[in-house]
Amino acid sequence: MARPSPLTNTLPSTLLPTLLALLLPSLLSSLLVACGGGGGSGGATITTPPVVTPPVVSDGALNDPVMYSGSPTAALASATESAAIVKAAMVLNGQSIAYTATTGHLTATDARTGRAASFFYVAYTADGKDAGARPVTFFYNGGPGSASMWLHLGSFAPKRLPSPLPSNVILGAVTPVDNAESLLDVSDLVFVDAVGTGYSQAIAPARNRDYWGVDADAAGFRDFVQRYVAANNRQQSPKVLFGESYGAPRTGIMASLLETAGTRVSGVVLHSAIMDYNSNCSVISKRSCEGYLPSYAATGNYYKLTSPAPADVSSFLQEVRGYSATTYRDAVGRWLSSNTVPQPLVAQQLFRYTGIPASRWQSHLNYGPDAFANELVPGQLLGRYDARVSGALGSAVTADGDPSLTVVNGAFDAAIRTHLNGALQYRAASAYLTFNDIIETWNFTHDGKQVPDTIPDLAAAINLNPAMKVLAQSGYHDLATPFYQTELDLQRLGANPNIVIRNYASGHMIYLDDSARRAQKADLVQFYGSLGKP
Repeated sequence: MARPSPLTNTLPSTLLPTLLALLLPSLLSSLLVACGGGGGSGGATITTPPVVTPPVVSDGALNDPVMYSGSPTAALASATESAAIVKAAMVLNGQSIAYTATTGHLTATDARTGRAASFFYVAYTADGKDAGARPVTFFYNGGPGSASMWLHLGSFAPKRLPSPLPSNVILGAVTPVDNAESLLDVSDLVFVDAVGTGYSQAIAPARNRDYWGVDADAAGFRDFVQRYVAANNRQQSPKVLFGESYGAPRTGIMASLLETAGTRVSGVVLHSAIMDYNSNCSVISKRSCEGYLPSYAATGNYYKLTSPAPADVSSFLQEVRGYSATTYRDAVGRWLSSNTVPQPLVAQQLFRYTGIPASRWQSHLNYGPDAFANELVPGQLLGRYDARVSGALGSAVTADGDPSLTVVNGAFDAAIRTHLNGALQYRAASAYLTFNDIIETWNFTHDGKQVPDTIPDLAAAINLNPAMKVLAQSGYHDLATPFYQTELDLQRLGANPNIVIRNYASGHMIYLDDSARRAQKADLVQFYGSLGKP
């Protein structure tokens, strides 16, 4: 039986029905969420740092005897900063790159409270490069409760898992392949798991649950970045934060925390972001769904339901943005405030844009993404993470509630374990926890709000470091974190040439689409080339 989306269960009961759609799902116990977002601390103040054993580093395999746990009350009695070290090489753009893969743990300690956790990470660093001039990028998924399996195996590491998206054929067992779009040619890469996921765990007297909230989670990641920088002498390296889904609001807070702590952040990548939960109608039911309308139009066009069919998709979506910000916004405002039925011309235009019948718009003007996924194509369920992936109701591909996750989840879940044990030579005594269903216990409050708005945090970071570069990347067919809502949220930062927005014909996990990943890589190369430049 499918269980609710992780993002849905952790809020106050009044918000649960609407949040369910938005908090990037894992619909089975094993289903990893590709997004995330999180808030305050929960345990007693800690003033005594935990015991940390000196680093154990040796070439070759590491057999880790520790039994890690994702339980809320779990805590390591002590921690060892150990790692497996593997030498490898790959060819990118015709150039051979020798690199080192480091897989293990670092202890991240809060300098103020002494609270600490042992963070599991995998770092890929190019050999023979000037570390001071070479960027280092920190990657993480969200959930909350997701390990960073998706980004690690799907995006820009030296190896990636081939995926069929937007196919609706369930992916079988596959082996990672050399990644022609790896970012190793422009940056060193560090993939890190949140506390209570993967092999990351709190260290006593802290407990895992002490990190399960928006603010505590971001502070823990801040501490990890600072520890990695210090342990690897990367103080002079340009530093980039790369967060997907809930990882994007985490990034906004982290950037502010790191800048305040004196660690300069050169750039942030907001991948399929939900920066302000309060502006998303899938979370807050009384908010306008105008941020979703261009995603509905892009998807309606994909299924050839737009009338007339646009000659140019980019121009078409720009037209829909304009309609959403004017006519639709005004009509929805009256609908929400006084239940005023829209004019027939409005419903007809929405039908032409999206393919959803005018009668449905007439009766449900503030039309949410769950209804859209269930109603656009009769008898079919569209994927929430990628609406191009659909399946017949009652079929295997729709059994878990999101076809776009079902087609890839099993393959990724199996591959991360074999990749760690095999190519990376890190062998653990316990199972890698790809997803931990912690939504019920997550503290989403942040800055006086029940759910986070992290645009002010990002603004504070930019104020401290006006040279910081921001790249937001979204997919047109993402019904979880719609691209236009991200654009609206980032507009609050004002005109700033350092903020760049790029959208792709893809879903939430942009990199799982081969064409989109290539375009994404090209934009990222340009982004890295801009770091440190006015």
